[in-house]
Amino acid sequence: MISRSRRLMTALLCAISLAGVTALSACSDSTAASGTKITIGYSAWPGWFPWAVAQEKGLFEKNGVTVDLKWFDSYTESINALSSGAIDANSQTLNDTLASVSGGAKLSVVLVNDNSTGNDKIIAREGISGVADLKGKKVAVEQGTVDHYLLLLALQEAKLTEKDIELVPLLTDAAAAAFVGGQVDAVAAFAPFTTTALQRPGSRAVATSAEFPGAIPDHLVVSEKLSKERKKEVQALVNTWFETVAWIKANKDEAIGIMAKRGAVTIDAYKSYDAGTTIFTKQQNLDAFTPGVTPAHLNFQAGKIADFIVSNGLAQNRPGFDGLFDDQFVKSVP
Repeated sequence: MISRSRRLMTALLCAISLAGVTALSACSDSTAASGTKITIGYSAWPGWFPWAVAQEKGLFEKNGVTVDLKWFDSYTESINALSSGAIDANSQTLNDTLASVSGGAKLSVVLVNDNSTGNDKIIAREGISGVADLKGKKVAVEQGTVDHYLLLLALQEAKLTEKDIELVPLLTDAAAAAFVGGQVDAVAAFAPFTTTALQRPGSRAVATSAEFPGAIPDHLVVSEKLSKERKKEVQALVNTWFETVAWIKANKDEAIGIMAKRGAVTIDAYKSYDAGTTIFTKQQNLDAFTPGVTPAHLNFQAGKIADFIVSNGLAQNRPGFDGLFDDQFVKSVP
């Protein structure tokens, strides 16, 4: 499950600007928004594993849409694939969607899959009792990721800045390993690497995404072309999601088995992630899409995230939000 760790938004910005690079030539081989099949990308995160259930139980077909559900071992590759037009839709964070938009991609957020409510954590060694104690300490994190964002939010709450710590930039899997090996004092990571990090004796979470409601939303993001030209299929995807969530609720044991298998973890390990990822209901989707001035609203979070990616040099231009949040499909769910 290392793919969600590779959330380097700088990588996808380079990918967008280098439209002629061979690595992105797949877009010319794809009929991404013109055929009869919809290709959805997804990778390792509990909030996206329900797509595996939809596939296995035939729920896409039931809702009248033909889907090629494409698994990406590399999360960054899935972002690049959507930005280049190689796939029609992708499961990705708001952070990465805004980074793509700032680089010129035309995208629409059509569904909130979930919010991280504890599965992203800052874990510290024995002797560090809170975020304030990180001052002067080595903290490993993958730069430009949502866990980097979480770290900055936690530091700000503790009246510290990134300059007050010694940031050690590592991919999330390597960061967790460095923490367990005693090379750093703390790590910011997501499940399942939180489980790895907590194997260090005496370690504990000093902050989690549960303390920052709405800060890390995950979405189904589609190309703007798809949302405009193939509304019927996009509606079918959104309908399938909510039917899948209902099926999981009614068949929890079987569903967990499917999702744990897709995540290559044990059933018990998967169950331990349940509370840390809050799958959104239709009403929670509608509330999130409604413009507002609290962390529960996507436009509010987008503003904060835009500040983050620009101030950290992850984007040169502040992304625009016009047409980004498209709630018409959620509103039309039966």
